[in-house]
Amino acid sequence: MNDKKLIIIGAGPGGYAAAFLAADLGIDTTLIDNEKNPGGVCLYRGCIPSKALLHSAKIISESEKAKEFGIEFKKPEINLNKLREWKNNTVNKLTGGLGQLCKQRKVNYLQGKAKILNNESIELIKGNGEKELLNFENLIVATGSHPFIIPGIDIESPGFMDSTSALDIEDIPKTLLVIGGGYIGLEIGTVYAALGSKVTVAEMLPKYFQERIMILLQY
Repeated sequence: MNDKKLIIIGAGPGGYAAAFLAADLGIDTTLIDNEKNPGGVCLYRGCIPSKALLHSAKIISESEKAKEFGIEFKKPEINLNKLREWKNNTVNKLTGGLGQLCKQRKVNYLQGKAKILNNESIELIKGNGEKELLNFENLIVATGSHPFIIPGIDIESPGFMDSTSALDIEDIPKTLLVIGGGYIGLEIGTVYAALGSKVTVAEMLPKYFQERIMILLQY
């Protein structure tokens, strides 16, 4: 068993930032996440891949608007494989960089799932099924979000996507219904609309709410 230390479960922006600060303060710090490198939902399945795809959508949109002031481009040819590869490379570079920062700051990064046993120990479950008992003096739980699935909808059915699978851009549907007009829903809708889908957004809150978010997405 390890000596008592600070353990952080979850290596997203909250978890890895806390780990870096703790290590800088001289605290023996262990950071645990199920991914190969730190990054969490934000870098792997949220903000970063969606912002990368939004950049592509912005280029397409600006090329179309350019005709208003006398510059016209041909209709873009979209290679989904290259677009997906570029998005994934962006994610890998950023998460790989965080992995290097862990080493530089002497943060002990462990890949696996953590199970809290009591107020001083956890069980680390590695990908190969191997288990390890770790003791801690202080514990930070910084786990991220996950997609909410509406009861009664089979996400495995063809044509249904959650916010994670939608970022894989497997194809460009002719029509797309996005349920939820928050940041994630509107970002995904903006990307697919730029790529050629006719997008409808369903949101329970007033239209003003969506308009405010769309203004923020432009900056």
